[in-house]
Amino acid sequence: MDILEIREFVISLPMVEECQPFGDDVVVYKVGGRMFCCCMLPRSEYIAVKCHPDRAIQLRDEFSAVTPAYHFNKKHWNDLLVTLLPPDVIKREIIHSYILVIRSNVTPKALRQELLDIAAEAGIRDTAELVL
Repeated sequence: MDILEIREFVISLPMVEECQPFGDDVVVYKVGGRMFCCCMLPRSEYIAVKCHPDRAIQLRDEFSAVTPAYHFNKKHWNDLLVTLLPPDVIKREIIHSYILVIRSNVTPKALRQELLDIAAEAGIRDTAELVL
């Protein structure tokens, strides 16, 4: 997948906002006002996604193209080298990040539940949980 295909996939998820709060060369994707995916355009072969800490370690062990995220909390964020990963892995990890951020970072609780309901209605579910 290239960065444009990834962008199309990410913005196809319900209630996603695309913005550039860190300048013109950083594209951030948010749900419920919380960041779940980021691309620094000078490093557009990578995307940063949030990840459960145990899963982050598992993915780094499984794929050499998954590393601790540059300029992010390395316990909770992974960089995906999208030129070397299969599209299904990239999409799975974007969805994992999306759902994880809704579940653990979106407040208030009513908004969190609304976003989870919207995602469920759209058929979005975190299949990464099944891998752990």
